[in-house]
Amino acid sequence: MDKISEQFGNNMKCIRTKKNMSQGDIARALEVDRGYISNIESGKKNLTLATIQKIANALGIPPKDLL
Repeated sequence: MDKISEQFGNNMKCIRTKKNMSQGDIARALEVDRGYISNIESGKKNLTLATIQKIANALGIPPKDLL
């Protein structure tokens, strides 16, 4: 995938682990499969702005922190 997707995934994983959250925690908050979260964190997904906002909400952070 492209660099921005990889960077987003790395940022998401870093923030998630600092908050002691599992991929499953995020998946449940977003009502998606855990594998989808794994694909995001590995940079394999291009996300919409709405999805970025939902992820940020689940992490309790502003969306800009993921970018």
